[in-house]
Amino acid sequence: MEGEIKEKLLRGTKETNVDEDVRLKDKVWAETKKMWIVAGPAIFTRFSTFGINLVSQAFVGHIGSIELAAYSLVFTVLLRFANGILLGMASALETLCGQAYGAGQYHMLGIYLQRSWIVLFVCAVLLLPLFFFTTPILMALGQAQDIAEVSGYISLFLIPVTFSFIVSFTCQMFLQAQSKNMIISYLAAISLSIHVFLSWLFTVKYKFGIPGALTSTILAYWIPNLGQLMFVTCGGCRETWKGFSVAAFKDLWPVVKLSLSSGAMVCLELWYNTVLILLTGNMKNAEVSIDALAICLNVNGLEMMISLGFLAAASVRVSNELGRGSSSAAKFSIVVTVLTSFVIGFVLFLLFLFLRGRLAYIFTESEEVAAAVADLSPLLACSILLNSIQPVLSGVAVGAGWQSIVAYVNIACYYLIGIPIGLVLGYFTHMEVKGIWTGMLIGTFVQTIVLIIITWRTDWDKQVALAHHRINKWFVAEPAESSPKGQEA
Repeated sequence: MEGEIKEKLLRGTKETNVDEDVRLKDKVWAETKKMWIVAGPAIFTRFSTFGINLVSQAFVGHIGSIELAAYSLVFTVLLRFANGILLGMASALETLCGQAYGAGQYHMLGIYLQRSWIVLFVCAVLLLPLFFFTTPILMALGQAQDIAEVSGYISLFLIPVTFSFIVSFTCQMFLQAQSKNMIISYLAAISLSIHVFLSWLFTVKYKFGIPGALTSTILAYWIPNLGQLMFVTCGGCRETWKGFSVAAFKDLWPVVKLSLSSGAMVCLELWYNTVLILLTGNMKNAEVSIDALAICLNVNGLEMMISLGFLAAASVRVSNELGRGSSSAAKFSIVVTVLTSFVIGFVLFLLFLFLRGRLAYIFTESEEVAAAVADLSPLLACSILLNSIQPVLSGVAVGAGWQSIVAYVNIACYYLIGIPIGLVLGYFTHMEVKGIWTGMLIGTFVQTIVLIIITWRTDWDKQVALAHHRINKWFVAEPAESSPKGQEA
């Protein structure tokens, strides 16, 4: 009898373990599907968008080495500066729309989209002097005169590109919060195809040079924007877009405050590489160094598009679950997203260690530049590995609304640790570009560890309460007539 009881207990334990394993597998599979619904289109879209810059740089690079260095400088310094500010301020929309959608306050997504347009448009206008005075700014920063002058000419073509970010970033975040971002992928693919053809037509066949390459770039950025606007306003988002409203001009200050903290967080991160290329411009043989570093940063940027896709997924999943009131689901989504991104990053880490300088010939015919790229490849591989974790944790921060906290972390890790160490290694130990990049990788590593600790030690039940406080304070208090649907929810 005792033996039978023991056998039943053992059998019951085994069955319980099997059931738990099955439930865990089902849970992982369900979360993975939700994650990829956002991450898949987001990765493809970012690849396509980054591909626009890559195609432009490739065609400009075959015009001349000075033109390539100038375009690389303007893209990495000026456009990334503007991109960082506008993307950072737009990321407030990820927090607001994600939590509102999770809480069922659908009508508020359209209101916040319009408020974000207002805030970002004012910001873009304030950035215009940077484009008009690019040449003197770069020369004051120690860049070579010939490169600075061509950069100033190129920067004027990038003004329409900067204003395109207003629509692009906000519509993407608005649609991602609802897991409706497949339309963005289709538009991005069409735009990239048109850009490749027009770039060849304008620069190779008709020899229009820089104006031809950059005219194609402008069109490539605005074509998907027009498609997104039509989709949002013409019936693609009936629950969340109720038309233009005067409510968009009310209570702008909470959006401005969250946008500023979001902007600080993202800008401090994106400008990190800007500092790297600016310091490189002050070294010996700056033209080769900038070209080699720009190629490495472009490859790193391509991989970063994967990580940014997972950043978007982490932000949407965390904000949606916090809005719904499920702290356990938010934590589980973080684990699944981070592990998935890390596995992909590790595979790419090994791949780029193997490829080394072969990558350079996509962008240039110079053997000297290719040799410099090969020398930087181990650092590139390490950057790719770190990029598979750190941006995803930043996405968690955006989803939870921690932008101001992460901004302080970025200041400490990047600008008080990474850059000073890079300066010492680059200039005082004569490691030059490798030294600067090594120091900055150390800063990124420290930042990643800090974000892991913050995420691990967070009280997620408290985050649910904070999300609901934000929803009750900012969302429900809107005029009733603005959305009957929102009231029902």
